[in-house]
Amino acid sequence: MVFRLLASAALLAAMLTGSVAVAQDAPKLSVDQELRARLPEDIQKAGVMTSVNNGSFPPYEIVTGTELTGASAEIGDALGQLLGLKMKHASVSGLPAILSGINSGRYQMAFGPIGDFKSREEANDFVDWVQEFVVFAVQKGNPKGITSLDTACGHSIAVMAGGSAEKVIQTQAEKCKADGKGAIQVQSFTDQPSSILAVRSKRSDAFFSSQAPLTYFVQQAGGQLELTGVGQKNGFEDLYQGAVVSKGSPLAAVLRDGVKKLIDNGTYAAVMKKWGLEGNMIKEPGINLGGTLPK
Repeated sequence: MVFRLLASAALLAAMLTGSVAVAQDAPKLSVDQELRARLPEDIQKAGVMTSVNNGSFPPYEIVTGTELTGASAEIGDALGQLLGLKMKHASVSGLPAILSGINSGRYQMAFGPIGDFKSREEANDFVDWVQEFVVFAVQKGNPKGITSLDTACGHSIAVMAGGSAEKVIQTQAEKCKADGKGAIQVQSFTDQPSSILAVRSKRSDAFFSSQAPLTYFVQQAGGQLELTGVGQKNGFEDLYQGAVVSKGSPLAAVLRDGVKKLIDNGTYAAVMKKWGLEGNMIKEPGINLGGTLPK
């Protein structure tokens, strides 16, 4: 475990060195008093809102020491300016810890983006602000020939623990078995760097995850990796991702309307394009847009 954490940290540091877009000073936004007045009273009085993250979802969330950078950090900070709040960031390990922290009241939200599915909406509300796709990252040249779920049979596939991709791969593993094909060895990791390191070190044949961070990791891998399965459903229909709040929280509507203002004033597009996320932009945010989690 210690080795994996150290290796993950080293990998992430190497990826960040001289390779991430340099942050530009964005114009300061004025406080929208109407939006601020809709915040829960305790948040207004505190002047601070805490957003929890998994610390390993580039290019959305990149944690170096105590500093959070990436597209989510920039859009979240712009949202804080609109609401007249300081945005604090806390990192935990894994999606279950994020959701339990929100539902216990320890954190007000996770800006994410986190996959929105109807099953997750039973306990939380989602403010969707991006659309995503799920693909494979493999060794350059794709020596194992993994191009789809069906061709994953007989191989070791890394996934994020507790995520929707893990559920899809576990279901595919059962299908491979029922079809008399080679079993899938599902390898679950708590963070993105550990997962991608497993592929780079050939301990995993592929990493099945969101296209945006995988594109980022492939770009930073010095020609060692490539994406496959692009342009296919890979077990998913329309996949929306966004911020997460506790069920019924008034924050959901405030965040949705705040993101809408950032879309209208051009902040959203500028940040998304800066981080190479043009293909993940949506025209308008929404609450609980997610579909059914694949079975």
